[in-house]
Amino acid sequence: MATIKDIAEKANVSTATVSRILNKDQTLSVTEETKKRVMKVASELDYKPVRKKQTKEIKRGNNYQIGIIFLNDEAIDPYFQSIRLGVETICSQFSINLAVMMTVGNTPIASEGLVGLDGLIVIGDIDIADLQTLYMENEHIIAVDQVPAVSNIDVVVADLKGATRNVLNHLFELGHTEITYIGGEGKVYSVSNLHTAAKVDIRRKTYEQVMKENGLICHVLEGDWGPSGGYSLTKQLIDSKQIPTAIVVASDPMALGVLRALHENDINVPQDISVFSFDDIEAAAFMNPRLSTVKVYGEEMGKTAVKLLYDRLNGRSVPMKVTIPTELVFRDSVSDAKKSE
Repeated sequence: MATIKDIAEKANVSTATVSRILNKDQTLSVTEETKKRVMKVASELDYKPVRKKQTKEIKRGNNYQIGIIFLNDEAIDPYFQSIRLGVETICSQFSINLAVMMTVGNTPIASEGLVGLDGLIVIGDIDIADLQTLYMENEHIIAVDQVPAVSNIDVVVADLKGATRNVLNHLFELGHTEITYIGGEGKVYSVSNLHTAAKVDIRRKTYEQVMKENGLICHVLEGDWGPSGGYSLTKQLIDSKQIPTAIVVASDPMALGVLRALHENDINVPQDISVFSFDDIEAAAFMNPRLSTVKVYGEEMGKTAVKLLYDRLNGRSVPMKVTIPTELVFRDSVSDAKKSE
C-alpha cells in the first residue's frame, strides 16, 4: 500500500506538503503545478487514505513518537520545567517516545520539523491555530497552561482562577482592602513567525473581577516575568508613594524581585506589607521571609497531558479540558493588615 512518504519521494516534495495537499489545506502556499503533481503521483500509486475509524486500534509493539513545544520561559520560571518533567517521567508507561523538544522564541518552527510525530504537547501561551497550519494531526495536540481559541484539542490547566479568588478572600479576612497585583505581561507566541499577540492573564482578570465585586480599587502593575520584572515593578510602586497593605504576585520568581525591592527600602514583610504569590517553587520555602504561595501541580499537569494524548492516539475524538486543583500554602509573608494610626 502506498504511503504519503512514497508520494513525497516521487513528487520531490516534503511529506508535510503531501499531507496538506491531500487534506485540502487552504492555508498552504504552493503552486498549482505542485498540487497537480502530487495528486497525479497519488493517483498513479493508487494511494488510499486511512480512514479515521481504522486508526483507532491501539498501537502495540511500537512507540508513538511525540514532541514538546514550549516557550523559553522555562529558564525563568521552574514551573514550566516541572510540567516538562511530568511529561518525561510518564511517557515510557504509555509506549510513548519523546522524540523532539522545540523552543518558541529563538527561531521559527517549520512544518518539516514536525513530520513523523504522532502528537504534540504544547506548554505555555503558544498560538495553537498557527501551529495547526504546520502540523496536520490537529486533534493530536494537547495544550498545557492555556485555553486556546480553537475547540478541537485537549487542554490541561491549573485552577488559577479559583486560586486567585481564594487568595484574595484570605487577604480580605485578614483586613486587607488595599491590594496591588504585580504580574507579567500576557503574550501569545506564534510558532511560524515569532509574532506575539497580547492577552490578559487569568490571574489578573480574576483579581480585577473580585476587587470590583467587593467595591475595591484595582491597582495593576505588569512588566517582564521573572525576578528583575518583580523588582522593577515594586520599585515603581514604592516611588508612587501609594504602597498597599498587600501584594498579589503572579509567580514566585517575580516575588523574589518584589521581596528584594521591599527589603532595600526598609519595608518589612509581613509587618508593613503582605505578599502572596503563585507556583510554590522549591525556593519559596527558603526565602526570607518564607513565601506564602499557591501550590500549582506542574508535574501532574504534564502527566495528565500524556494520558490525554495517549487516549487521543487510540481513538477518542471528543476534546477534553482537565483543570488540576491548586492549594494555598501559608507561610510567613502574610499577616493581618496594618491598622492606620
